[in-house]
Amino acid sequence: MTLLARLDRLPLARPHYLLLLVGGLGYTFDGMDSAVVAFLLPGVKSVWQLSNGELGLIGSATPFGFLFGAIAAGLLGDRVGRKKVMMYALAFYAVFSVIAAFSPNYEIFLVSRVLAGAGAGAESAIIAPFLSEFVPAKRRGWFVGALAGFFSFGFVAAAVIGRFVVSAVPEGWRVAQVITALPIVLLLWWRRSLPESPRFLLAQGRTAEAEQVVARLERAVEKATKAPLPPVPEAAVQPMTETPKVNLLTALKFLWSPAMARRTAVIWAVWFVITFSYYGFFSWIPTLLVERGITVTKSFEFSIIIYVAQVPGYFSAAWLSERLDRKHTIALYLTGSAVSAFWLSQMNAPWSITLAGAVLSFFLNGTYAGVYSYTPEVFPTWIRATGTGLSSAFGRVGSILAPTIIGVFAASLGFGGVFGLTTAVLVLGVLCVVVFGLSTAGRSLEELTESGAPVAVTKELNK
Repeated sequence: MTLLARLDRLPLARPHYLLLLVGGLGYTFDGMDSAVVAFLLPGVKSVWQLSNGELGLIGSATPFGFLFGAIAAGLLGDRVGRKKVMMYALAFYAVFSVIAAFSPNYEIFLVSRVLAGAGAGAESAIIAPFLSEFVPAKRRGWFVGALAGFFSFGFVAAAVIGRFVVSAVPEGWRVAQVITALPIVLLLWWRRSLPESPRFLLAQGRTAEAEQVVARLERAVEKATKAPLPPVPEAAVQPMTETPKVNLLTALKFLWSPAMARRTAVIWAVWFVITFSYYGFFSWIPTLLVERGITVTKSFEFSIIIYVAQVPGYFSAAWLSERLDRKHTIALYLTGSAVSAFWLSQMNAPWSITLAGAVLSFFLNGTYAGVYSYTPEVFPTWIRATGTGLSSAFGRVGSILAPTIIGVFAASLGFGGVFGLTTAVLVLGVLCVVVFGLSTAGRSLEELTESGAPVAVTKELNK
């Protein structure tokens, strides 16, 4: 009777949903912080008389910080534990959001936005692998996809803040950042309620602590369901307890070894494609609407419509992830994104741009739900946080490049050319995941990652 077999046979119940809520609220505030920047730019520009180049740096500041935060979170998460990284990343993010809100000049504001982005990126990279390690295989796709869906609430909230705070309140751009720092109150909740991942504890040889976490969860599930727990299946594959010390060099050597290179290449490519397309679209859509003759206030209102479309996008993909397999869900929503981007490239009227933009928003965010479910599944426990963090970080390269590349091409190719370029990038992503992606639905994390070739490579690294 293994601990992980006991963990995986539990039905989803109130304790799992509490984990979903706590982790999801973290994603809500991460999404809010990422999205609110687009609404701060007009206010910041007028206060400090900034050039377009300086505004562009602000637009890239958060994703730039995300990149380094995601790398750090992965490495630390596999060394010191998932829970600690989540808590300290959240505090780091909230502190620098407040500093940015009270910045006396452009330079302090820019640095604060980078550091706030690092905290948000660290938290964003660690939550999905952490929670995926608690969820039974048959429900993991829906659970982690739904978790990612909380990002959409943050984007909608950012659009509401943009419309009713930034554009309506004196120095609203400062007030908005104070609001985005509110998740600091989640720290006490997390400190009190969150256990450490039992899979991480087992991988570290801390079996007694893992036993306590699993036993506590079993009691809570039994109490919540008011029914006997299902029988424990035959022993599953256990995570390795003799694992290499995780550092950047060890991680890259393992991830790009012959046994893992295909998985890593697919995940990194998908992260880049979706993040490039996503940030290229959302960072420019308010500006493109204004260029079509819409007032700034109206463009913010249309942005709310586009952001609201994220919600059904995330949760529909979460539902499909368990029925079509993760890689097929990702391919389906990437295809929908490509078609929507092409449709958007052909539109000229404000209402048609908004409609096509909402459909593109639906599919882009549905893709993210699949990617967040898929990524932790392809890496072994001892390097799961690092693998997820590095994948997310590589995607952030796309988010840094997209606003600049699209800004340059917008001048020469126009509105249609920008989204024609996005269409081409998305089509490449579809081909990559369909041809080379790994099927993961219904398989335990250990079945996917703790046997066969990856274990042989791990033993080589231990020598």
